[in-house]
Amino acid sequence: MIYELNEPAKAAPIFAAWEDLDTGVRACLDHVMGKIFADDPEHPRSAMAVIGDFAFCAGEPSIELLRGKPDRWMIVVPQNAAWESLIENNFLAYKRIRYAIKKDTVFDREKLEAMAGALPAGYCFRRIDGEIYALCLKNELFKDCVSVFESKERFLALGLGFVVMKDGKIVSAASSYSRYRNGIDIEIDTAKEERRKGLGAAVAAKLILACLDEGLYPAWDAANMLSVRLAEKLGYEFSREYVCYGME
Repeated sequence: MIYELNEPAKAAPIFAAWEDLDTGVRACLDHVMGKIFADDPEHPRSAMAVIGDFAFCAGEPSIELLRGKPDRWMIVVPQNAAWESLIENNFLAYKRIRYAIKKDTVFDREKLEAMAGALPAGYCFRRIDGEIYALCLKNELFKDCVSVFESKERFLALGLGFVVMKDGKIVSAASSYSRYRNGIDIEIDTAKEERRKGLGAAVAAKLILACLDEGLYPAWDAANMLSVRLAEKLGYEFSREYVCYGME
């Protein structure tokens, strides 16, 4: 039987050995957002942290736990090779690689301010407020910048983000995909026709500066090497590759 933990911290020891623990898991453990499911409500041996499109599996490999994930496409991240074998031998899953970024960056504010200040003429920043939240939610490209939060009110209370506007339309955005107690996990997107203009770097720098001002750590995790390169440009350091699976 699978249980949703009312006290997510009970699963903390299961995730403790995970190198570069994803801040999505931290959001679940901090009971800020997301959910943790386990094989036992009091003394779990297997646990799965679910937040947005991600499910992080840890502890003793459990096929029952994986079968209990939300019934939709998700990115499933296994803690170790034993979980990988369980997934590959029992599920239709598409293996892929993601890239962990170190979470101890000391940022160069002067450099970030210069990057944010390099926004081209004709473009402007807007902080994500109620109006911009609604625009992001309606746009498939920028939906993930706000959609993991349960509501507009929840995003405005806990989330943080900026968009780049041109002619009244959002063309780039950097925002909190998720929020944990001491920081956020960054989501960044730019319209295809607006790429290679420095918009992503500028809006990301704007968001990182706001995080520093508010005492939050802006965590970064990369889906591809382009994201890694942008992270490094902003001052982050690459940590390691890791395996994940696309699963229905």
